[in-house]
Formats: sequence, structure tokens, C-alpha cells
Amino acid sequence: MKVFADIFKNRAFTRLFIGNTISQLGSVIAGTSFMLYLLDRFSDQPAYASVVELMYALPMLAVFLLIGVFADRLDRQMIVTNCNWINGIICFLMLGTIYMDWIYVTFGLLFIGTAINKFFNPAMYGLIQGILKEDEYATSSGLTQMVQAVFMLFGNLISVYLYWLFGIYGAIMIDAVTYLAAALLIFSSSMPEKARIPNGLHRLRDLKIKMVWNDYKLGFKYITGYKLLLFMIAGASMFGIVNGGFSVMWVFILKYKLTPETYEQMLIYLGIVFGVAVMFGSFIGTLISGKIKSHILATLGIFLMGISICIIALSSNVLSFFIYCAICGMFLPLANIGFGGWMPRVVDKKMMGRVQGWINPVQMLLQSLTLLFIAMFYPKLFSIETLYYLVGGVMIIVGLFYAVTIPALVKKDEEKRAAMEASEKIPATS
Repeated sequence: MKVFADIFKNRAFTRLFIGNTISQLGSVIAGTSFMLYLLDRFSDQPAYASVVELMYALPMLAVFLLIGVFADRLDRQMIVTNCNWINGIICFLMLGTIYMDWIYVTFGLLFIGTAINKFFNPAMYGLIQGILKEDEYATSSGLTQMVQAVFMLFGNLISVYLYWLFGIYGAIMIDAVTYLAAALLIFSSSMPEKARIPNGLHRLRDLKIKMVWNDYKLGFKYITGYKLLLFMIAGASMFGIVNGGFSVMWVFILKYKLTPETYEQMLIYLGIVFGVAVMFGSFIGTLISGKIKSHILATLGIFLMGISICIIALSSNVLSFFIYCAICGMFLPLANIGFGGWMPRVVDKKMMGRVQGWINPVQMLLQSLTLLFIAMFYPKLFSIETLYYLVGGVMIIVGLFYAVTIPALVKKDEEKRAAMEASEKIPATS
């Protein structure tokens, strides 16, 4: 437990963590409530629910060139703060458009708010890299995993209750308040200049189109020219396939194989089981992250998660399905914590934004392609069990690839860093 107490002694991290958590909570409440509102208010137009999902996905295509460059060139603290300010204002505007029944304008505001949010994570990861010590990166990642597990367990439950209690206006007002509170917390935090502006101070007007494009290409060259980082990102991007599969696999196996009559109810129970498992795995992963190297933890988590996904295909009843899903849920945080502790150690602090700016679009592309693949070929060409084997097999292959290639690359990278540090300590001679 000491690792948790130590990291919260860092006031800058504490404020950033709390601010991020409460703004996420507000987003979950507003997102679920807005979906329920659409289903209640426009029950004869179910396509609106799909439009909302598009409003969450499409903004990445509009801003993917900018998010990493902005995080590396502009003040990261102000990016994170302004993302919250702007989204708080958008929430107030949405109250008006919903009241006026301007649903398409509301969709437009949702698109803008989601696009603004895409700038948040690259800047936040850059700040975390700058304000924490290297041995605290994995702990930070573990805490993030625990928060996500709590949202899995209680997010929808809280959201539905607040929607019933306060309606759509109350839910969006809560979202606005959480955004504004997060903005105040992060803005009032004292963060070192090396974390906020590692590339020096730039203004928005300084970022010309040519400069943005050159910086984006520079991020690509940095990744492809750094073999360890390239392999790391390639493996991390495979989680796009997992996310795409997970978004439909649970429903399919329950509806078409295990319990067609009560699959909706079973999905609720699955959320509880999986959430508890992820929380437990996050806690254990954070505790052991100080004793196991991050790349080993990531490799182990990916490999074991791949095996557990394949085993889920063998489920013959709901009980065995829940047990296998719980095992998978415990291994998932190991991979995420491993990556969370590993990547900030490897990536240059001046390049973190541009690296993150490449990971997120690639993950989303793979997620979209996975969903397209499933839509085209399931159940025409393969069964639900085959789908689990395919997704699990990809992760097993990545785990084996990491086990074979990464240790030597890590050793080489550590030797190079040690040599550079030693050369910097040698006093200059005249």
C-alpha cells in the first residue's frame, strides 16, 4: 500500500488524477443519460443512437494530425485545463439545444466536445511523464486501471439512477460541473516547466500548417527509427483488435450460444464480474509492478490474456463463461500497467505527445477494421468460437513475439542509456 501513499504525496499528480477522474465520471453520466434520453424522446428513430456512436468515433479523423503536435508544442497544463473549460461550456450550450429540441445542433456540439477531448490524453500523459519518477509510472497506470474498473462496476448504475432522478438536464449539468471542477483543480496546480513545455514555449499562432505536418512526420520517423518503441507500439496497437472484438463478442456468445432468453440480464452480471476482476488485477498488478520489469509484465499480461480469451470459447454454460471472463479480466490490467510503466521510460519527454498521437488513431483504425470484419463474415464464414480464437490468437502471437524480441532490445536500450549518462557525468577538459 506504500506505493499508493507515496505517489499521492505528489500534489501535482494528485490534482491531475482527481481532476481526470471526476471529469471522466461526468462524461460517463452524461453519455449514458443522453443515450437514454434519445431512446425515450426519439423511440421511433433508433438510428439516432448510432449517430451518437459516430459522434464519438469520427472526431479522431478530424484532429489526429493535431493532437500529438499540440501536446508537444503548447503548454500541456493549459491544454488539459482548456479541454475541461471548453467541454463545460459545451455542456451548457447542449442544455439550450436540447430544450429547443435542436437535435442536429446537439449532435454537432457532441462532435465538437469529443474532438476537444482527443487533445486531453496526449497532453495528460506528457504531464504525468514529467511530474513522476520513473518507478512511479506503473503505479499511475495501475490507479487509472482501478478507476476504469470502478466505472465498469458502477458507472452505468449511477448514470441510470441520476437520469431517473434529475432527467437529461440534471445529468448534463452534473457533467458541466465536473468539467469545471477538473479545470480549476488542474489550473491551480503547480507543475514544473519541463513537464508543461518540454520543447519551449509556443503559441497557437506559431503552429503553421507546414510546421504541424513536419512535426507529425517527425513523430513517425522517431517511432520507425527506434526499433524498441516501434515494436512496443505495434503490440499496443493490437488492443484495437481486442476492443473491437470485445464490443460484440460478449453479446454474441450469450445470445447465440449460452443463454438466448436472458442474455440482457446476463450482460449486467458480466459487467459486475469483469469489473471486479479488472479491479483485482489492477491492484495486484500495481503491487508487483515494482518487482517485475514493465516489459515483462506487459508481455506476460498479453500472452495470458490471449490464452484466456481462447479458453472463453470453450464455455459450455454461463457459469464457466463468467469464470473464464473473470480470469481474462484479471490479466488485462497486467498488460495495461506494463505498457503504462514502460512507455514513459522509453519515449523522449519532448516526443510523448506525437507518439501518443500515432497510437490512438492506429488503435481506432484496427478497432474499426475488426468490427467491419466481424460484420462481413460472422456468422457466414466462422462461428462465435472461431471469433474468440482469432482475437485470442492475435494476442498470443504478440506475446510470443515480445518474449522473443523485446528482452534483447531492452538490454541494448538500457546499455545505450547508461553510456549516455556516464558520458554526461565526465567533466569537460580544457
